[in-house]
Amino acid sequence: MNLPFFLSKRIYGGGNEERKVSRPAVKIATIGVATGIAVMLISVSVVLGFKGSIRDKVVGFGGNIQVANYQTLQSAEYYPAAINDSVLSVLESIEGVSRAQRYCMAQGLLKTDDEFLGVTLKGVGQEWDSTFIHNNLKEGYIPAFSASESSGKIVISRLIASKLRLEAGQRVFAYFFDGEGVRMRRFTIAGIYETNLTQYDEVTCFTDLRTAVRLNGWKGDDVLGAELSVNDFSRLDATANAVRERVDRTRDGAGRILRAQTIRELNPQLFAWLDLLDMNVWVILALMTLVAGVTMVSGLLIIILERTAMIGTLKALGARNSVIRKTFLWFGVFITGRGLLIGDAMAIVILLVQRVFGIIKLDAETYYVSRVPVDFNIPLFIIINVATLLVCTLVLLLPSFIVSNIKPAKAMRFE
Repeated sequence: MNLPFFLSKRIYGGGNEERKVSRPAVKIATIGVATGIAVMLISVSVVLGFKGSIRDKVVGFGGNIQVANYQTLQSAEYYPAAINDSVLSVLESIEGVSRAQRYCMAQGLLKTDDEFLGVTLKGVGQEWDSTFIHNNLKEGYIPAFSASESSGKIVISRLIASKLRLEAGQRVFAYFFDGEGVRMRRFTIAGIYETNLTQYDEVTCFTDLRTAVRLNGWKGDDVLGAELSVNDFSRLDATANAVRERVDRTRDGAGRILRAQTIRELNPQLFAWLDLLDMNVWVILALMTLVAGVTMVSGLLIIILERTAMIGTLKALGARNSVIRKTFLWFGVFITGRGLLIGDAMAIVILLVQRVFGIIKLDAETYYVSRVPVDFNIPLFIIINVATLLVCTLVLLLPSFIVSNIKPAKAMRFE
């Protein structure tokens, strides 16, 4: 029989009369651990949810990896790259890549009778994954955009629609400028989306790939580039390296040099800001673990003081100091374990309520999301629980050595 475990279990499960002093200490220690783990889990979930939401929005507008003309990725100008179906097949065959789609950009103006606004027209073809825009669609519908035909349809953001006072179903004139003069097109607004990512919402419109290509005066297989989606964002760099091995410094059908860049490289400031959030999480984890540890130490000291007579009796019966120390360490593990279970339950309930009902709102113009996002990462939750249990157990080692200084004769007379 494991004597320390048996004794700690009896002490922990003792009745009220046996634990008049220690019961409040146990409750305080349990609440401290529960509060700490709940705050840690909620903090991690919110930060992961926020980072995931912003990342998914940026990726929704530009893919995980972009393959384009070397000059395009090095400047603000648009230069064509010849990308046909066979090139897309090659890109999709690269390990880690799940989808490849062509795109083209054209700069222009949308004009109504009273207002005008500069926009970027993004042309997409039939291979375009519209899931992201569909999930953020507020009015109308998303047309079946094509690389071979011009439908005359356009999808704009709610921000653009608000500035120009437009609605789904209305028509709007667009003007594009190049070296040959002004090109005018009339579009029908098929749908209106809203992602709350202002830097994209205020300028980005979607239309047929063929329309954008023709507005740039390009022909044949020329487009601006290809957007690649990856199977696992955590392996973005590894997948990007595989793409670069196949793409970088190769030439398209017209002899133009191609290059690949990740969405992180194309938006360094935004992702640097998201990475800073990790530091906040580490600070919260450290502080909450410290609070839980200090609470446990205080509680155990009170319990040892209350059990001094028992310690003296055990020593008189021949129990070694190590056995008594282990007894109180096991007692601390019981308290920590119960606190972790209570804290886990609290955190999960709060996170589920927020995910389903979105009770806590945010200013979308400031935070890019309209409500606090949460993300359930079960493996990470388990790691945090195990780490907290280990840290709390380790910090209890020091107060447990107090039993070594307790003399049996004096302890047995202790009141």
